[in-house]
Amino acid sequence: MELPLVVGVDGSDGSLAAVDWAVDEAARHGLPLRVVYASLWDRYEGVAWPGSPKRPSERVLAEHIVASAAERAHKRDPNVKVSTEILPQEAASALVSEGANASLLVTGSRGRGELKGLLLGSVGLAVAARAHCPVVVVRGDKAGLTGLHERILLGAGEPATTGEAARFAFREAGVRGCVLDVVRAWRRPAHETADHPLLTGEPAHRHEDQASALLDALLEEPTADHPDVRVRRATIEGPARKVLLHRSAAADLLIIGNHRRHGHFGLQLGRVAHTLLHHAECPVAVVPQRV
Repeated sequence: MELPLVVGVDGSDGSLAAVDWAVDEAARHGLPLRVVYASLWDRYEGVAWPGSPKRPSERVLAEHIVASAAERAHKRDPNVKVSTEILPQEAASALVSEGANASLLVTGSRGRGELKGLLLGSVGLAVAARAHCPVVVVRGDKAGLTGLHERILLGAGEPATTGEAARFAFREAGVRGCVLDVVRAWRRPAHETADHPLLTGEPAHRHEDQASALLDALLEEPTADHPDVRVRRATIEGPARKVLLHRSAAADLLIIGNHRRHGHFGLQLGRVAHTLLHHAECPVAVVPQRV
């Protein structure tokens, strides 16, 4: 039995966008959708006595939020099976726990009560950093959110830490029937430019060849498994976060890997992931790779 797709909601505009994206994704993969609301309202409002007609106001709000989200999902695609859950837990921890039995976790880019100028909500950031299943933070412009570009973008890291992300990217491109752009950014060490300002192109050619060989190793297995996926590969000189950020403007989904270390429970996102989760022009998928 395939695991459901889980979307976290809180009634914010960001979570409504996440619901829409999650419905479309569930339909593409033929998966059920689980709508989850989590809050520690019982800590602040207390728990009503059994049989009491009065319910905590936050509980009433939670019921309204999940019911509205479920109705929105049904209107968007009546064929997607939707279930709901209200959890009296801290939101990020609840969603990370839900990820243990989910094929994918989806969150909005900013939640209810977040500061207006915040680029990414604390819940989305924590879930992307800690979950043990792929996480999609829904953000970006209308074209990216609705899939008008017909292009998936994979940021290629080392094969040992990006293998799961590559397999995820090929599955996404395959089910969407779109092009998969695979990009590896590379940079020359500082001493090769600072100490030798008049260097020929030989060192650059060497680093580019290394980046191309890395792509060969990363793509060999998923290409064999998904021969029908159209792949466009590129090696580009420059900082990875800038290269991928620029290319996100022409993508429907940007996919990156994340190195998950066993037994480590802190935030585990690098500079590239932080930049993309805060600034990308399309939804961002963070796919964990346990090493």
